[in-house]
Amino acid sequence: MTAQDSATRDGSIAVGGGTLMAALGIVAFSLTFPSTAWGLESFGPWSLVAVRGALAALLAGGFLLTLRVPVPARRHWAGLAVVGGGVVVGFPLLTTLALETSTTSHAAVVVGLLPLTTAAFAAVRTGGRPSRTFWLAALAGAAVVIAFAVQQSGGALSGGDLYLFGALLVCAAGYTEGGRLARFMPGWQVIGWALIGCLPLSVAGAVTALSFEPVRLTAHGLLGLGWVAAGSTFFGLYVWYRGMAAIGIARASQLQLAQPLLTLVWSVLLLGEHLTLAATVAAVAVLVCIAVTQRAGT
Repeated sequence: MTAQDSATRDGSIAVGGGTLMAALGIVAFSLTFPSTAWGLESFGPWSLVAVRGALAALLAGGFLLTLRVPVPARRHWAGLAVVGGGVVVGFPLLTTLALETSTTSHAAVVVGLLPLTTAAFAAVRTGGRPSRTFWLAALAGAAVVIAFAVQQSGGALSGGDLYLFGALLVCAAGYTEGGRLARFMPGWQVIGWALIGCLPLSVAGAVTALSFEPVRLTAHGLLGLGWVAAGSTFFGLYVWYRGMAAIGIARASQLQLAQPLLTLVWSVLLLGEHLTLAATVAAVAVLVCIAVTQRAGT
């Protein structure tokens, strides 16, 4: 075997492993809403989010300490604060509040717009110039989601929808800033340090919320809390960033197309929700719009 053949084989293995990592991340993320719905059986929304953040931070801290990862340079702290505010605090809190009144299938369709929202934020943040086709597809996807939300809410956006749209914005900001910081440190360290930075807030929030919100421990509630903390927040982001580093953002984004549809499947299998025709059609329409933006490029 020549050196070139060996390099090609090693590259193929790296791409295959990266694809597997990214796919595992998508599966982990797709379980977030059903797990949150389970967690709400035992905890109030504020308690669930605060305890989730604290547990994930402890896991991240253990990895960072074991691997002796140095503290990021001071110039990156503001960016890490944006990541923490968007991905660790804002998105989990807003989606959890939304799921008190919205079904997971409804939330999956609305938040399925996240790749487009993130791409738009990234274009503004980096000064990119997406094509006209990209923007037309993005606007079409947004129109589909808004129409779906209005139709499902009886002619007007509900409070849960407003929470979900807010979650889209803060998460897109966090993803965009995290992608920028990933040029300076491994992506999993970005989310790790963001979790550590939010730990004091998470602990204070957990102590306060647990004193006001009732706790009714159930097997579903504990499993839901365990997954959103260890699975979605830590493991999911860890393998997702590892996968993106190996195969690139563009290829990883193609895998992300499956996330809303996977969440719809989990909502039926785990929660027994009835999957409406409107939700299925809207999810597929959003998937098509995202696929068009991927082909159009940014």
